[in-house]
Amino acid sequence: MSAVPEHVHDLVGVGLGPFGLGLAALSDPVDDLDAVFLDAADGFRWHPGMMIEGATVQVPFLADLVTMADPTSRFSFLAWLKQTGRLYPFYVRESFFPLRVEYDAYCRWVADQLGTLRWGRRVTAVTDLDDGTLLVHAGDETWRTRHVVLSTGTEPAVPSHLTGLDGPVVHSADYLDARDRLRDAPSVTIVGSGQSAAEIYRDLLDGVGREGVAGSGARLDWVTRSPRFFAMEYTKLTLELTSPEYTDHFHGLPLAERDRLGREQRSLYKGISGDLVDDVHETLYRRSVDGPLDTTLLTETELTDATWDADRGLFTLALRHAQLGTTAVRQTAALVLATGYAPRSTSVLDPLGDQVERDARGRLAVARDHSVDGGRGRVFVQNGEEHTHGLTAPDLGMGAWRSSSILASITGREVYPVERRVAFQTFGLPTEESRVGSPGAPAAEGVTVR
Repeated sequence: MSAVPEHVHDLVGVGLGPFGLGLAALSDPVDDLDAVFLDAADGFRWHPGMMIEGATVQVPFLADLVTMADPTSRFSFLAWLKQTGRLYPFYVRESFFPLRVEYDAYCRWVADQLGTLRWGRRVTAVTDLDDGTLLVHAGDETWRTRHVVLSTGTEPAVPSHLTGLDGPVVHSADYLDARDRLRDAPSVTIVGSGQSAAEIYRDLLDGVGREGVAGSGARLDWVTRSPRFFAMEYTKLTLELTSPEYTDHFHGLPLAERDRLGREQRSLYKGISGDLVDDVHETLYRRSVDGPLDTTLLTETELTDATWDADRGLFTLALRHAQLGTTAVRQTAALVLATGYAPRSTSVLDPLGDQVERDARGRLAVARDHSVDGGRGRVFVQNGEEHTHGLTAPDLGMGAWRSSSILASITGREVYPVERRVAFQTFGLPTEESRVGSPGAPAAEGVTVR
């Protein structure tokens, strides 16, 4: 590790996905904030393996990097549309939901304008000094700072019994790289129940053959252990579960209750967009006019094991139906695991020892203000707090709000207004105080989120 730098930054951000990039964009106009942001990648790329033509982001364009904190920001999605000559066509399109390729291009446009980003820096450790400052280490470079914000996000997850499989198996995160090979396969099985699984199923569906008709196309199976193909719930009162008030309520619950709710609520944001569900059904309906298609959709079905036979070019899949308790074996030439994502390791914080608090299950004990260092207010996390903050953690729409909250804690003032009340619902039992004011009321002047 290099020598201790004399220069002390106010903030070093680690990780430049949408949340880290949003924090960088909101930090940029703050003249008295000395910030730098690091990432191991060579540049911004957002889910490159799932840039399927026509796929949209599942949140409205207002949920960009900055607008919910500062609608006048030069880094807004609307500003990008204007800059690229797409604002009027977007208006005529009459859809709140940007194309996924648009969102990625917008984020790269923002990244190109920020002089505080340092790409190609893989952070390996965060350590501390006796004077209370922190050192962020990446290769032979070191940054000294008063605050660290960890925004390292998630990475593709594969069930332990399916890791290390031989043969043509691909995680949905790498789908586009494998798409041509999958389209040429005589049979494909998709495992998973969320948006990625549905998009891949729909993308491959046009190549499915007729049942019992040789040479008419491939066989395509979709397997999920979920009881049904859940649609993402986008009703207004349910969306209030991403409000600051519900986050307050959720954060104050006992650990076991938070974990239970986390499991129950997962389908609310990990479901499939309603339009895509309808499109899948319409395609199945349209293509089955001349006879059944060679495709099967299986719910309540778990893939318990898979083995690859290189000589035959086939996987043998062991399936178990949860309701019936029965098992079956099915073969497929290719396997797509749309099994989601898991939080990246936070081991870079390990050198801080017991300064970083953890819960009874070894996870970061994230305070309401997103700090993890026992009230010291030096180390914060983004999108690593679903177990403590609920649905707001992965929600792009709340990213700017969370960044505003973290900036308020770091600077000691509200650089951007941090709303406390936006919901019409009351979570928990009502009190006299809870009836005062109205949704959307700003916080009291000078108050910092804790």
